[in-house]
Amino acid sequence: MDTRSSRYLNIIVGVWLFISAFAWRHSAAQFTNTWIMGIIVAAIAALALTWPTIRYLNTLAGAWLIISAFALPTITAGTRWNNFIVGIVVVVLSLAGAPSIATQVRRTRAA
Repeated sequence: MDTRSSRYLNIIVGVWLFISAFAWRHSAAQFTNTWIMGIIVAAIAALALTWPTIRYLNTLAGAWLIISAFALPTITAGTRWNNFIVGIVVVVLSLAGAPSIATQVRRTRAA
């Protein structure tokens, strides 16, 4: 998967996260966390289309979603699992297209 496709998919995932905050009942903390993180993920992914290194902020946002899924109080298990799965997807997509360690080593040795 190329990096542009990953960024567009992360925008879609961020929009889904925002919509999901209003799709079913959430605790107050999870509701606020979900809609705010949806905006953040989508905005960072959009910025990463022109400023690629900012995508690593989405790695942090995804990690927060994973942690907050279990750290914040929830009303339904659906909220917990939605935010957990979305967090994993955000992390994976934010790292897509990142140069591997092997590529960096080859570049160093060639120089």
